[in-house]
Amino acid sequence: MSQTLQKAKRQTIEIARLFPLQGEWTESDYLDLPETNHYIELSEGRLEIPEMPGTTHQKVVFRLAKIIDGYVSEKALGEIGVAPLPVRLWEGKFREPDIIFMSSSHADRITESMWGIPDLVVEVISKSTAQTDRERKFLEYAKAGISEYWIVDPIRKIIDVYILNNGIYELSGRWGTDEIAKSAILSELDVDTNRIFI
Repeated sequence: MSQTLQKAKRQTIEIARLFPLQGEWTESDYLDLPETNHYIELSEGRLEIPEMPGTTHQKVVFRLAKIIDGYVSEKALGEIGVAPLPVRLWEGKFREPDIIFMSSSHADRITESMWGIPDLVVEVISKSTAQTDRERKFLEYAKAGISEYWIVDPIRKIIDVYILNNGIYELSGRWGTDEIAKSAILSELDVDTNRIFI
């Protein structure tokens, strides 16, 4: 091993010692992390760092965020956020949904360092995140009380919209190519799937 590589390895170990062990991370530790463009989530005292999204994922997020933001801005309904941006679901649980909508009536939940429980979240799934988005986050977002959850599948070209009913998500609608996806809480929002899945 070269001296340069040995030095880099020692420095990495020294930096790692500055941070808590997995399972011991607190909200304060998490929020004190340096600013980064990586997705970093906190769950049960552990940092979770999903794989970096690919080009298709980011294009779908960008197109959908533009459409939702255009509608929300025109109607002055609230704010749109995009990941990476920490969302606190409850004490010790932070996720970074791809797209977040916070209604004007909940504007007090937005701070510079994080957002509280939003009204709507969107996850654009990829191979590495599909199970988490469809299972763990599906249950977590319902438990947190997020009214509407979109799961967007760029491979199958499907948008599923779920509505919270008595603490459980129910499928409100499923839309594929050549169809218009609808939101329940953004009642006049029409999303032409052909504009998302190009």
